[in-house]
Amino acid sequence: MTSYLDHGAATPVRASALEALVGASATSGNPASVHGAGRAARRLVEDAREQVAAALGARPGEVVWTSGGTESDNLAVLGLYRAARRTDPTRTRLLISAVEHHAVLEPARWLAAHEGAQLTELPVDGDGVLDVDVLNAQLARGGVAAVSVMWANNEVGALQPLEAVVSAAARHGVPVHADAVQAVGQVPVDLASSGLAALSVSGHKVGGPQGTGALLLRRGVALDAVQHGGGQERGLRPGSVAVAPVVGFAVAVAEAVGQQPEQAVRLAALRDELVTRVLATVPAARLTGPSDGPRRLPGNAHLMIDGCSGEDLLLLLDAAGIAASTGSACQAGVARTSHVLAAMGVDEEHSGALRLTLGHTSTRADVEALVDVLPGVVARARNVRQAGAA
Repeated sequence: MTSYLDHGAATPVRASALEALVGASATSGNPASVHGAGRAARRLVEDAREQVAAALGARPGEVVWTSGGTESDNLAVLGLYRAARRTDPTRTRLLISAVEHHAVLEPARWLAAHEGAQLTELPVDGDGVLDVDVLNAQLARGGVAAVSVMWANNEVGALQPLEAVVSAAARHGVPVHADAVQAVGQVPVDLASSGLAALSVSGHKVGGPQGTGALLLRRGVALDAVQHGGGQERGLRPGSVAVAPVVGFAVAVAEAVGQQPEQAVRLAALRDELVTRVLATVPAARLTGPSDGPRRLPGNAHLMIDGCSGEDLLLLLDAAGIAASTGSACQAGVARTSHVLAAMGVDEEHSGALRLTLGHTSTRADVEALVDVLPGVVARARNVRQAGAA
């Protein structure tokens, strides 16, 4: 039986979300149509919008449907920057943290390469946490169109100081976007109280259908569309809304947020047990990211193991029935150093990264299964690396 420790990549679909998805699939109307079937579809879409808004501290009109976290991040980064620059051509600067997901990093770099944006990738400390003093200094220089800092890092689980980020940016009238893809359902996420201009959410990180997501955009914030077509989603995201998937997505978000307080306690305890036992049985392993639990996602444990290749560890764990990852699933199969670990000053040359992430289906049996096989896996991974170096 497989022990699934890769909830950071995708978490299993919740039974309630699957039931809602299947039920709504019988709806035949296009929600943009004015006839009865269209109105019925529209009601489902708007009910789902209200459900997501209520769960995440937003107004229904602030929820923009997307295909997932990547589209939401792209829409926010490109849209906020272009809208700010259109309003004030002197705002040519864009600030992001150096440990952003590639869904933020790449559109930001695209703006720098193709639209003249002056991009600054803000440094982090050895735990992967943003240096707010540097942010303040950059904002003081002026000309900033937008800031994007993730709620929680997808690799090492570090929670970012968003309250300080938003407060600093507000003094300069600069909108802040946060990729909250990893955070929803693990820590409290609320648009209204956060002060954020926008935040991104993805369905398959909370037990919803893959290919679903939303950008929560605070009312009154200027955002330029990056796709063009019909007038759906206030003209910000054209295309017919996928009725059944957003219904399933909304149910998953509501359930994940509703269970978050108790799940956070349960997962943090499970994670701490996992880390303690791995460090005790694999002396070459060390925890990466914040060591104090409250400063990292409750379901995240990121380890570096000396003398191993991360890819070898994954393949051997998979053969032993353990599903894990080295980092972002979006970079799987790509031979490159983690930009997150590089920004933290972590050396990958002699160590392998192992990201173990817990979610709503995780149990103590998953930890037991990992601890049982990991020492042997590490020994074999070292032998593979030594044989390759010989």
